[in-house]
Parts: sequence; C-alpha cells; structure tokens
Amino acid sequence: MEKLTKEELELLQGLVTEYNNVKIRIADTEIAKESLLKEIEAMKASYIKEEKKLLEKYGDDALINVQTGEVKNGNN
Repeated sequence: MEKLTKEELELLQGLVTEYNNVKIRIADTEIAKESLLKEIEAMKASYIKEEKKLLEKYGDDALINVQTGEVKNGNN
C-alpha cells in the first residue's frame, strides 16, 4: 500500500486544520450576528416607545432635531 510522503501528509493536514478553523470562525461570526440582531431589535422597540411618548407630548406633527433637542411643529 502506498502512503503520502511526510511533507504531503503534513501539508494536507495543515490545510484541513485551517479549513476547520475558518468554519469555526464563520460559526462564531453567525452567533455574534444573531446576538447583535436581537440587540438592535430591542433598541428599535425602545426607540418606538420613546418616540410615541414624545409624539403624545409634542404632537403627531412634531419634528424633533435629535442633535439640538429643538422641537418644531410640522407646519413650520
């Protein structure tokens, strides 16, 4: 029975190891992505809640400058 040379075997084993490591990194990235997507959904929900409060207080046609805090009526 023929066998790979030591160099061929080491090269092949190294490539398989690198391939598996990249697959693991991709999986870790997907897990992090899922976590971030949940985080952004929670942030959106908080934003919508606060936006509703502000619209009730300042009116449905209020335009709010988020940098200055200035509130203008939508007709102005």
